[in-house]
This record gives sequence, C-alpha cells and structure tokens, in this order.
Amino acid sequence: MTSTQLAGRIAAAAADKKARDVVTLDIREKTTITDYFVICEGDTDRQVRAIVDNIEEVCRQDGIRPLHVAGLSDASWACLDFDSVIVHVFLPGERTYYDLEGLWTERETQRNAG
Repeated sequence: MTSTQLAGRIAAAAADKKARDVVTLDIREKTTITDYFVICEGDTDRQVRAIVDNIEEVCRQDGIRPLHVAGLSDASWACLDFDSVIVHVFLPGERTYYDLEGLWTERETQRNAG
C-alpha cells in the first residue's frame, strides 16, 4: 500500500468514528520525516480514543501496525506513527493551540515569499 493510499484509509477510518475536520496534509516536498499528516479532532477524550482504536483496527486488517502510539493517557492529543503517515487526533482546544495546519501552511508561504 502506498503512503497516499494509507493516508486515505486512515482519514476514512477517522471519519467512520465521526471525527471532525479531517485534514490530510501532503508534506512530501517539505520534510523527510513523513509523507502525510492526517489531522482530525474528537469532541471528547472518549471519542479521541474511539477514533484511534478504529484507525488501528482498519490498518490492522491491511496488515499495518503503527510504529508508536502516544498520548492516550489523557487523550487530549493522540499521535499514531505509521512511518509514512503520522496521525494527530486532537480535542478541539488542543488542535487550535498547536495549529499544525497553520504551521505547515505558514512554512510553505514563507518559503514562497523568500
């Protein structure tokens, strides 16, 4: 499975658990750490956990497991590392605070301006 296909499967798995504002950022041209970020949010810590569980289950069906999962202890921001795709599942306040979409968009804007 390509990284593009994996990002699509992960985004769909998040949407299946009613994740809000699912965004897939293609960052292949911006960094070597990963190909895609999939970013979404759940309304409660319980929903964040359900989204993460569903992503893991859908990927497991394809024989894919995350290299690492972090943040489930308080579930305000969970992160799943699938190597070519990194998934961020936030509570709304945390997503706004860290603003990953803005950071990566801003970086692109700055590079184009420079």
